[in-house]
Amino acid sequence: MFDYDSELARYRERLRDALGVRPGDHVLDIGCGTGQTTRDAARAASQGTALGVDVSGPMLEQARHQAAAEGLRNVGFVQADAQTHAFPPEHFSLGASRFGTMFFRDPVAAFTNIGRALRPGSRFVQLVWQAGDRQEWHTAIRAALSPGHASASPEAAFALSDPKVVDDVLDASGFTTADIIDVREPVFYGPDADRASAAVLQLWMAKELVADQDAASAERALDRLRVTLDAHDTGDGVWFDSRAWLVVARRR
Repeated sequence: MFDYDSELARYRERLRDALGVRPGDHVLDIGCGTGQTTRDAARAASQGTALGVDVSGPMLEQARHQAAAEGLRNVGFVQADAQTHAFPPEHFSLGASRFGTMFFRDPVAAFTNIGRALRPGSRFVQLVWQAGDRQEWHTAIRAALSPGHASASPEAAFALSDPKVVDDVLDASGFTTADIIDVREPVFYGPDADRASAAVLQLWMAKELVADQDAASAERALDRLRVTLDAHDTGDGVWFDSRAWLVVARRR
């Protein structure tokens, strides 16, 4: 599996600071992946609980294993689609998501369902990507693997890149948007170009870009990718610039 926790390490503190989990909170973490953000919440909510939700069984298996290894007793994980899952109504005092809310088929239905699980007045804090042309990881990797197609049609990952869309969706879902904050952090792809290349090629975006190329074209694409990754090797790993919105809303 691609190591999203390492990729998004610089955003971990941003989300944790914005959440400000209190000891008695009951936290709902949407799109939790391998559960790092859920475990962070559980440690802070020492007298409460944290529940992570994701559609990926393998990621949740890793999340459960790591939580057990860390001895966390107040954390749980459920494999479900947050758009339709029957959460206990008005149970959670805080909602969180680290880049896990951009992929819903029906965002208003999804956020409405999440809102039902939150107590009135509870905060929902999420990170979402800004537009694709503001993501160096997106534009540089596309340009390397498929020249001439670096400006492809918008992808699901950027579905919430427009602050007005975010505000409108949340308003229609029963939330009041408090803040949409511009956040800029680099993302990490590996300690060196070789391992960064292996990591990038686990991503669906990269697989899609080379899938239809013949063997010679694919080999040239991989050579270009290596050159790009070498150029972004800082000596302390391979990093690309990125931009996100930190969205803080309250359930009405």
